[in-house]
Amino acid sequence: QVQLVESGGGLVQAGGSLRLSCAVSGRTFSSLTMGWFRQAPGNEREFVAAISWMRDRTYYTDSVKGRFTISRDNAKNTLYLQMNSLKPEDTAKYYCAATAGITTGTRPYDYTYWGQGTQVTVSS
Repeated sequence: QVQLVESGGGLVQAGGSLRLSCAVSGRTFSSLTMGWFRQAPGNEREFVAAISWMRDRTYYTDSVKGRFTISRDNAKNTLYLQMNSLKPEDTAKYYCAATAGITTGTRPYDYTYWGQGTQVTVSS
């Protein structure tokens, strides 16, 4: 069973930065495609970024391109999301997700394993 634990959320002013982390255990991390999703109250869970297990290819939703960077450290079994130039509309609970057998996934149902989420609040 794969376990994912997010950390790094918090309250930040618009224009600020946060780095989210996701510690993964239970399976060979390097074999997993990883993603970040977010969900604001009343909204569906939406894709933010993904990084494949193969050659670390990265994918982003348009609204975060140029501001967010997804990365992974296979030696530490940890996924990261560096978030810069944060905006109030980035406010949401952010979830780490993992899947095996595919090189990318931008839909929640592409992912098998999920963390409990970490709250990010951006004040204006």
